[in-house]
Amino acid sequence: MTLTKFATSNSSPTASFIALFPLFVFLGLFIGAGVYFQSQGVDYAFYQLPSVIAILPAIILAMLLSKQKINNAIETFIEGIGHSNIIAMCLIYLLAGAFASVAKATGGVDATVALGLSLIPADLLLPGFFMIAAFIATAMGTSMGTIAAVAPVALGVADQAQIDYALMAGAVMSGALFGDNLSIISDTTIAATRTQGCDMKDKFRENLVFAIPASILTLVAFSFAGQGQAIITQQPIEFVKVLPYLTILILAVAGLNVFVVLTLGILLAGLTGILAADYNVIQFGNDIYTGFTNMQEIFILSMLVGGLAALMQQQGGLAFVNSKVEGLISRFSKSAGDTSPRAAELGIASIVAATNTCVANNTVSIVVTGDIAKDLAEKHGVSPKRAASVMDIFACIIQGLIPHGAQALLIASVFTISPLTAVSNAWYCMILAVVAVAIVIFRKRA
Repeated sequence: MTLTKFATSNSSPTASFIALFPLFVFLGLFIGAGVYFQSQGVDYAFYQLPSVIAILPAIILAMLLSKQKINNAIETFIEGIGHSNIIAMCLIYLLAGAFASVAKATGGVDATVALGLSLIPADLLLPGFFMIAAFIATAMGTSMGTIAAVAPVALGVADQAQIDYALMAGAVMSGALFGDNLSIISDTTIAATRTQGCDMKDKFRENLVFAIPASILTLVAFSFAGQGQAIITQQPIEFVKVLPYLTILILAVAGLNVFVVLTLGILLAGLTGILAADYNVIQFGNDIYTGFTNMQEIFILSMLVGGLAALMQQQGGLAFVNSKVEGLISRFSKSAGDTSPRAAELGIASIVAATNTCVANNTVSIVVTGDIAKDLAEKHGVSPKRAASVMDIFACIIQGLIPHGAQALLIASVFTISPLTAVSNAWYCMILAVVAVAIVIFRKRA
């Protein structure tokens, strides 16, 4: 979605439920295909029909429903795609993908895992792997990439220490989702901050309010659940390869422009590989391109959703949703100056959570609900950084608790357990849900 409303006329559109039909078509196709393939026993059922294909019929329907002439409707769609915030979001996706690809290719992930393993006490393997996964995901900005890198190592350690697979899988998945939610360069962070209009460092600090207490409780829980011990063979630690991760974390939190941060991260990761390994400039270029292609689906989808949002807003669809959510907020608000922001935050959380349950993709759910959340935040005095944080937090919670999510499917395949078993041990997401609701309800507003 966009940072600001799409302007297609001087007057506000009339609320219309029919204008939401294209969104229902998109969700219906995406969810319906996932349910069908899941019933057929197909792996990664909800990823068989690409989201960028599922949205095309929705766009066509939005064009047909438009009261504008076809040329004007197409112009509205293109304006939505070309909005400056959509383009900025897509460029950040590309840079984030390039950094993750180059850092992995130059051995940054392996070096970070080796460093983490060297620091884990033998009797704290579960909380140790939670912390390793959390750091890598925060640095890489991807829970899937973290699970793919850490899970095989964790599986071997679980075998050696005779730790229950489900518990180890839960620890790794919990850490991966913690980092994905908190990371400055995560696609969920990019989407949340761009749609709500806040700086990434501000959203990061706001997220810490939720993530720190939830992570501490999770560490305690996994510590008490710890089983077995294992003597881990020490791997050579190449601290220099960890430096690109540490650099982008420090620079991003310091407030440096995200485009500059990611560009420096890519260059530093490439230089590290060239100086410390059998790596050359041609490989560097190819890995950057690989990172770009890894972001292809979310890049295209963000543009198409931006265009669809512009059409639905012009036709009054978003105004209809806002009016209904407004009614619920008014019903549960005792006074506009006190409980209204709380109700608005819970409304934002509910919308993004429900959407993520359907589409099984936290980034997509944030992009789809971005404009609605922004309108609610502006009307009820919720700061952009808090709105972005609430969206990302509750999308993360749901992503870690749905068995048809990519994270659960991937880690279940590595540990040869069911996805339902995997999510039932993702304790961080469960604890985060309780902590987040409590903070939203009881936290004082400035």
